Amino acid sequence: MAIKIGDKIPDATFQVMTPEGKSTITTSQLLEGRCVVLVAVPGAFTPTCHNHHLPGYLENLDALNDKGVDEVCIVSVNDVHVMGHWAKATGGEGKLTYLADGNGDFTRAIGLEVDLSVGGMGVRSRRYSMLIKDGEVQQLNIEEKPGIADVSAAARMLSQL
Repeated sequence: MAIKIGDKIPDATFQVMTPEGKSTITTSQLLEGRCVVLVAVPGAFTPTCHNHHLPGYLENLDALNDKGVDEVCIVSVNDVHVMGHWAKATGGEGKLTYLADGNGDFTRAIGLEVDLSVGGMGVRSRRYSMLIKDGEVQQLNIEEKPGIADVSAAARMLSQL
């Protein structure tokens, strides 16, 4: 069953790339006492994710912060090295937090996995955006169609704050 508004985010651990190298961060470290926008993409560097979805969050980061968002995190079922390189390639390093859910454990725990094996990508995350306050889901915007980033776009999230 997929997570829904009002649910608490389950305990999970992500890998992140820092200037010192690979590190880990837990959901409680990210979310406790904070307002966080979590954006999930099926894959780093994929056309919709790289060219349309993520750029909107970079462009609107100041506006999101001005409305009380402490941090914007991008999560994908990719390894930490891919996510680290994606952070550099997008100019988002040090601005957004790129979370590697390498085995898809978090994605499965919240019930938002999707099998993209037909396209050679295996099991990945559905595309969504989520507003989380102190670990509780306040808004949840799940894309129904692949290759589209409208419902989960930064503009939509801004309108929900």
